[in-house]
Amino acid sequence: MEYRPFGRTGLEVSAIGFGCWELGGSYGHFDEGEVIAAIHKAMDLGINCFDTAEGYGMGKSEALLARGLGTRRKDVIAVTKVGIGYKDSGREKDRDSRKGRITASVENSLRFLKTDYIDVYLIHWPDRHTPFDETMRAMDDLVQQGKVRFVGVSNFRAEEIDACMNTRRVDVGQYGYHMFDRRMERDVFPHCETHGIGMMGYGSLAHGLLTGAFDKHTAFDARDWRSKGGLFNMPLFTEENFPRNLKVVEALKQMAADRGTAVHHLALAWVLSNPVISTALVGVRKPEEVVSNMGALELTLSEDDKRAIDAVFEQYEVDLRPDIWVE
Repeated sequence: MEYRPFGRTGLEVSAIGFGCWELGGSYGHFDEGEVIAAIHKAMDLGINCFDTAEGYGMGKSEALLARGLGTRRKDVIAVTKVGIGYKDSGREKDRDSRKGRITASVENSLRFLKTDYIDVYLIHWPDRHTPFDETMRAMDDLVQQGKVRFVGVSNFRAEEIDACMNTRRVDVGQYGYHMFDRRMERDVFPHCETHGIGMMGYGSLAHGLLTGAFDKHTAFDARDWRSKGGLFNMPLFTEENFPRNLKVVEALKQMAADRGTAVHHLALAWVLSNPVISTALVGVRKPEEVVSNMGALELTLSEDDKRAIDAVFEQYEVDLRPDIWVE
């Protein structure tokens, strides 16, 4: 396993991280026994970063992760998030980052994770109806109380990170980043690099598109968000874009084969080639998927390789940096 500095936290984080969004049920069916075996395999292979959130099934993902970690909890960097999914809040997009909500939610996460501290606690999405000063003071209180080691944000604009930093340092950021979505390269990544913020990239395989497992006959379960066409203002799976994107993946498959590797290794290696990335999160459900992902660490992309990848996207006229935010 390769380990990288996690910003200025002093932690060393595995280059590949274990994403637990799938465990909340947003990707359809999974077998809990296989997931637990996958968590065990990940730890055995040196993966030490496990990312979940209260909003992934309102505790479901956190609880399943806890079962998988078991007595090895203190061997890993457990990341969870707060701030979304509150149907009772009466607030825009069910987001709530008020002090009272954060104080209550951290206790829920500690209970679900069966731990007495969280390594990294993130605000999942910006709640723009609550002053960031209030939010960051609440997060810092948790650090002072020993319930959280480091804090950060996810999906905040660069100027919103600045607003948070006026109250309390942002230690870690988490943003969507993959070959099809490079919007964060414009200002968020340079901003975080300047301030030494540890960067977690999610959706590293374009939410499954870059696994190479899909074809024109692929139909997503109704419980799977991909059946709706897309999220984050990136319509990867719509009737209009999905066929074109499959052609892109086929071209990348051939490129990978010419280099003696697989397309998902190419995709992960591409994410990890950006020096701002501390860890690339990949959602898995089976131990064999964990093992397979490790092949990306054996691949180093040259500048010529990256230009060839860019040429594929140009050929199919894919807009990689649409001027629209993730919401």
